[in-house]
Amino acid sequence: MINKLGQIMLYVNNQDEALKFWTEKAEFSVISEEDNGQGMRWIEIAPTREAETSIVLHNKELIAKMEPELNLNTPSLMFYSENLDQLYKDFSDKNIKVGEIVNMPSGRVFNFADDEENYFAVMEKR
Repeated sequence: MINKLGQIMLYVNNQDEALKFWTEKAEFSVISEEDNGQGMRWIEIAPTREAETSIVLHNKELIAKMEPELNLNTPSLMFYSENLDQLYKDFSDKNIKVGEIVNMPSGRVFNFADDEENYFAVMEKR
């Protein structure tokens, strides 16, 4: 039986730039960083160190060579925020591309893009 989601693999073109975006702009924490010494490097990040689910940044080009049948598309991720308006302002002030805040039946939400134009969403959850 599955009881929780552990990690989400995010395949990026530039791991260093992606790490910079997620840690400096989105204020995620680095949970771990591994390098097998043979070109395989992965960086685990999360909104907080206590988060149950984390994102692992992988080199898209390397993974494509190792696993050509793997789907490397960006996953559709929905993050939660307790203060959507403040997060929206913070992201805008950091020049993160954001969409408008919209009212959905499940709550207010906005989209944002990382520096590689991968889009994600944030919903207000209190």
